[in-house]
Amino acid sequence: SISNKAHESQRGMISLLSDDFLMGTDNPSMVAADGEGPVRQIHLDSFHISECAVSNFDFSLFVEDTGYTTEAERFGWSFVFKLLVPKQTTKTVESAAAGTEWWWKVPGAYWKEPEGPGSDIELRGSHPVIHVSRRDASAYCRWAGVRLPTEAEWEYAARGGLVQAPYPWGREFKPNRNHMCNVWQGEFPDHNLMEDGYLSTAPVKSFYPNAFGLYNLAGNVWEWCADWFS
Repeated sequence: SISNKAHESQRGMISLLSDDFLMGTDNPSMVAADGEGPVRQIHLDSFHISECAVSNFDFSLFVEDTGYTTEAERFGWSFVFKLLVPKQTTKTVESAAAGTEWWWKVPGAYWKEPEGPGSDIELRGSHPVIHVSRRDASAYCRWAGVRLPTEAEWEYAARGGLVQAPYPWGREFKPNRNHMCNVWQGEFPDHNLMEDGYLSTAPVKSFYPNAFGLYNLAGNVWEWCADWFS
């Protein structure tokens, strides 16, 4: 069900009413690692937000209509998680991201060939588009007649009306032993047990939506916001 603070507007968008909420956390580990503190009260005006991330299908419509070339295509490479790189492609990998060496620099990787040359998205139209820079995301938004959400808007939407709960669905990571999002299980970064069903991305409407009717607010992929991080 959808909270009384949210209602569906145009297709695929959820309208959220003006409200105050507690943003951030005082959890020491999250404050130190991610800069998510301190907890502070934020007021938001009403806004609309997509019920899910932009899919490969959605992004392909944008590219077909505009001829847009992503930055990964122009640069000629992008980072790919090492377990996803095909064996025939590993010989082209010469470096990895410093400090996060599980991200390999793969020549030719971009949104339409996400694991490098020879890979495709033929069966992944409903999966979130990846290898998209902030400029790419902003260009898509302009085409679609929308904008990136602020971090405060995104967090408010993700919380789904819950106050300071650690997850979009509540306080238990696996309520009744149910997987609620696509994250790593096993020994990172070498062995994923895939207990949630996915090694890589999951479709944009996987798992249960939160109380505002929004999908995949935890796990799966990183998403862009309008703000600069400081």
